[in-house]
Amino acid sequence: MTAQKKEQSSKKEQTTEAEGVPQGKPEPPAPAAGSQTKKERKAWVPKTPVEVVLEQITRQEKKVGELREELKKEETTLSRLQQAKKVLEAS
Repeated sequence: MTAQKKEQSSKKEQTTEAEGVPQGKPEPPAPAAGSQTKKERKAWVPKTPVEVVLEQITRQEKKVGELREELKKEETTLSRLQQAKKVLEAS
């Protein structure tokens, strides 16, 4: 560090102290009402490559099923519109 940078950093420290900002680690925000103050997380359990692939397959099957349902709805809408088109063309 150059002497100039050292002076700037010391000035920043002085200004924060003068402003009444405590030095050190900031305190975490207060927890929301109704939540526990201490939450415990589940321990991380590494998955085998087989488990990862099986989960991917399950997710993909679910996604394909949802897309098929959506496609059925769209096809129904299309058939209704085509019927309406026939009626309009006939008249």
